[in-house]
Amino acid sequence: MERNVGNLDRTVRIAFGVVVAIAGAAAIGGYWTAGAAVGALIVAIGAVLVVTGTTQRCPIYAGAGIDTCEAEG
Repeated sequence: MERNVGNLDRTVRIAFGVVVAIAGAAAIGGYWTAGAAVGALIVAIGAVLVVTGTTQRCPIYAGAGIDTCEAEG
């Protein structure tokens, strides 16, 4: 799969993914009333955002034909 996540999109994904993962970890730790299962799901969503931002490859973008790398040139 080719890169389809541009630099701005990448930065936003990584930053937001880290914040979401930390929020999920807080839920697992009991700081929220959400519970461990919901916290684990939130951590997983944050991890997906960080991975897609780091690799600059998003399967959802690929399926939808979206490429934010082209917008940068």
